[in-house]
Amino acid sequence: QCGFLGFAGGVMIAASVWSLLLPGIDFAEANGQVGWLVMTGGFLLGVITLLVADGLMKAWYEREKSTQLTLGKSTAMLIIAITTHNIPEGMAVGVAFAGMLTGNHEITYAGALALTLGIAIQNFPEGAIISLPLRSEGNKRGKSFALGVLSGAVEPVGAILAIALASIVTPILPYMLAFAAGAMIYVVVEELIPEASEGEHSNLGTIAFAIGFALMMMLDVALG
Repeated sequence: QCGFLGFAGGVMIAASVWSLLLPGIDFAEANGQVGWLVMTGGFLLGVITLLVADGLMKAWYEREKSTQLTLGKSTAMLIIAITTHNIPEGMAVGVAFAGMLTGNHEITYAGALALTLGIAIQNFPEGAIISLPLRSEGNKRGKSFALGVLSGAVEPVGAILAIALASIVTPILPYMLAFAAGAMIYVVVEELIPEASEGEHSNLGTIAFAIGFALMMMLDVALG
């Protein structure tokens, strides 16, 4: 459990930087916005929103401990964070293709396709860090797998919306990317790292964190 939590934390931190914050700065500056200001505001809003959601989640979890879905609070927060960050990722793909279709010379078909491929491949470890804890908490394999898949199913929806509403979505996309990064960082710091550091196997959690971070960094950087 310590190793798994550490791995999930590493994946999420790396994804926050290379999949969300850095692309968000590029999007903001391309739109004539002040990149660091946009990303700082969106990031802090994401943290504050998850802070409030965490309080509500604790109250809900105390009321609904006996449900058909066995779900710990940290796992619930993990699902919220991953799903939240998948929406702007899908929109980023949609914006890239919308820019290409409208003749933006800075965006090529190969570039848009590379972005799509990179996000698709990095979704494998992200889906796993939802499905595996659900299974370890006693849920059936099919249900655990389905929830992992559904967390990523919001991406094509986000992409379609971004293409349909490109003129509206493009200016606010950097805020959405930063917001998702803030949400992910909150979950890692509040839930995953403290639990991975407990007990006699805390070193395993640290090693797994490094492996997860390196894997996600490699996928994001190598695949663009």
